[in-house]
Amino acid sequence: MNIFFSLSLFPYLIFLYFLTRTPETPRIALIGFYMLLLFVGITIPAGLYAQNAYGTSLANVDWLHGGAEFFLSLSNILVVWGFKQAAASAKSSSPEPITDPGSITSES
Repeated sequence: MNIFFSLSLFPYLIFLYFLTRTPETPRIALIGFYMLLLFVGITIPAGLYAQNAYGTSLANVDWLHGGAEFFLSLSNILVVWGFKQAAASAKSSSPEPITDPGSITSES
């Protein structure tokens, strides 16, 4: 199972590469996506510590598991917040919809 976890890092790094190069990506959301790497970076040593110190998996050591999951939650919040701000900004800058069909002129 660890091989799949390790291999999943490469597609995610490619995703981050292209997302970073896309100027339309909201900055806060981008920070959230990078925060997911921080979550992984914290979870791995926390899992090793749980195994060595307590003889069990990270999921069974609540204080360690909760601390690691905090970074996952923070990542998710930042991604949602970033895209929510971008959607609100796009909505406020979009032109008003035409409500009167008679006001449309055709160029025929």
